[in-house]
Amino acid sequence: MSIIVRFPPKKVTPVSNTCLAEVGVFAAPDYAALCNHVADLIAALIQSKPDAVLGLATGATPLGVYAALARRHREEGLDFSRVTSFNLDEYYPMSPRSLRSYRQFMAMNLFDYVNCQHWSVPDGRPTSIAQIAMTCRDYEQAIHDAGGLDLQLLGVGRTGHMGFNEPGSSLHSRTRLVTLAPVTRQDAALGFGGIENVPTQAITMGVGTIMEARQIVMMASGSAKSEIVHRVLTDEISDQLPASFMRLHENAVLCVDEAAGRMIL
Repeated sequence: MSIIVRFPPKKVTPVSNTCLAEVGVFAAPDYAALCNHVADLIAALIQSKPDAVLGLATGATPLGVYAALARRHREEGLDFSRVTSFNLDEYYPMSPRSLRSYRQFMAMNLFDYVNCQHWSVPDGRPTSIAQIAMTCRDYEQAIHDAGGLDLQLLGVGRTGHMGFNEPGSSLHSRTRLVTLAPVTRQDAALGFGGIENVPTQAITMGVGTIMEARQIVMMASGSAKSEIVHRVLTDEISDQLPASFMRLHENAVLCVDEAAGRMIL
């Protein structure tokens, strides 16, 4: 049975109780139920606001969500024709044609299967520092011009990063070029055929960009994420744990399966 709780449960003593009372935690029994719930949230938004602006994430965790959304488009007619989407990040340097690019990831796992024509991923093509800065400013402006993000979907990395905002990322940071932590690169090594092939940098939406979304949905799945989930909800809110900033948002929910939530439920 799926449950919704308000954090923190009695058995957890947080280091800082700042805004913890505002954190909603949805716990699902397994990954499939977790993904269906998050897909429900996104589908409900699109149905109530057909021109919704989504912020989407990559990685293994949201794959089931994208499969569920594609299925609802195919079988139930969920209409993405007026939806606009902005992805969180992209490796740098990275050709958009590379099968390892997040642009190809989103095409192969969602956008090839739904009728969304307006979707963007940061441009990871190699260029000058000045051009990167302009590209990042243009990405921020495009989000603003679209009316801002209605819903931002997030995962959480083992370093506590959201997007590629690694420890040290300011609450007020914007879309920019960042250096990836060794742990983050190691987690990506399998998909690149070895850590030596994983880029050392990426372009990511900033924490400040993410926090301006009207709704934040953070996902975590599997026992390997249980410790970082616990820390995100109980450690002091800090730039050393960027995902903890979601506790400052007025409309944020952490959605976990039983394995990822075992230390907090």
